[in-house]
Amino acid sequence: MSALEVGRVTMRHPEKVMYPATGTTKGELVEYLRTVAPALLAQLEGRPVTRVRLPDGMGGERFFEKNVPRGTPAWVRHRTLRAAPGGPDEGKTVDLPFLDELDGLVWALNLGALELHTPQWRVGPRGGVRNPDRFVVDLDPGPPAGLAECVVVARLVADRLRADGLEAIPVTSGSKGLQLYAPLDGKAPVMRVHAYGRSLARELAAEHPDLVLATSGREDRTGLVFIDWSQNHPAKTTITPYSLRAREQPRVAAPRTWAELEDPGLAQLDFHEVARRVGTEGDLYPWDLPGGSVPRVD
Repeated sequence: MSALEVGRVTMRHPEKVMYPATGTTKGELVEYLRTVAPALLAQLEGRPVTRVRLPDGMGGERFFEKNVPRGTPAWVRHRTLRAAPGGPDEGKTVDLPFLDELDGLVWALNLGALELHTPQWRVGPRGGVRNPDRFVVDLDPGPPAGLAECVVVARLVADRLRADGLEAIPVTSGSKGLQLYAPLDGKAPVMRVHAYGRSLARELAAEHPDLVLATSGREDRTGLVFIDWSQNHPAKTTITPYSLRAREQPRVAAPRTWAELEDPGLAQLDFHEVARRVGTEGDLYPWDLPGGSVPRVD
């Protein structure tokens, strides 16, 4: 097959292998996107998308792209925003795409964009950057710690969030660890959310020093789970739930249930498994959870 037509996108060479370890092709990834598009697009709605691109697949050139590339079709929505203070692009403007439909997902994949990253805030219809509507921590294990240790820390974080009126949603990252998301009501400014994350991580690290790490600068992370709270900064982004990962195996950042985390055999999920889950059970991200508000911290 020399081309695959998906809406307004002509994908050349859908037989091209993007994951050599499994022989996974672009065409197979398109079918994954068809299946999960409603769930993935719900995550992307209103959020500018930065991409990890591997035009020749795993093992080839890899780069992180923010701005829309030259030759972007006119139907891909994009908007010029001023970069957030404190980030690498401070003082600059960035022209960021929004992926609103299946055609946009396939357009990005056709360029080799395997990973889709988004901020914790959305952009309104007139271009205004809103307050965060979600709080996130990324639990990153230092070997020999793994998912089992991340689950222990996830429960600690979830209990701490619940005490502040927030409900956590677990997402296995498709890499080593997992993320926890908590819906917010959008009333707290972004730096208050950022400060809350720092305070939460430091408190848990002080209470559980043999398990939890709250700072990225420590060289020896052996056996500890780093609570990365920094992704609540306005300049930071997180892998989007249901996005593919640019790793050796074609795994996915996958929403999970707390019951699943009780399984001692808990593992990361690949795109086949996630497609089957969505096809039979629908979107497992609990959108009906009410948004809470983070308290002020000193």
